[in-house]
Amino acid sequence: MFNSNIQIYAGKKVVILTAKDDGSKSHKFGHAIVAGIERQPGSITKKMGAKKVAKRSKVKPFIKVINYNHLLPTRYTLNASEFQNAVSAETFEQPEQRKEAKKTVKAAFEKINQTGKSKWFFSKLNF
Repeated sequence: MFNSNIQIYAGKKVVILTAKDDGSKSHKFGHAIVAGIERQPGSITKKMGAKKVAKRSKVKPFIKVINYNHLLPTRYTLNASEFQNAVSAETFEQPEQRKEAKKTVKAAFEKINQTGKSKWFFSKLNF
């Protein structure tokens, strides 16, 4: 897991899905295709009803190509095998493909959040 420090995604937690050390035709620098959380799920208490819990459990993801210089490594890990194949370099060419990839990532993030694994990834980063 990494923290992003680029523009509007500064301080957001991301997972590297694909790494390109030598660059590519469209991005001539070392970069990574990442999936991250734009908006974390809210806190949940025992008093809350099922509707409110469902609403607060939602996650807003993003997928992006980020230069290595804008990534800050952490000691944490997250298993991205569920949605790793959903996002590739070709995904960014068509808006429809990008939407579908984001839906897949969102479903995977919400599933991981509900199981209670990787709590650090779904908590707000204080800095």
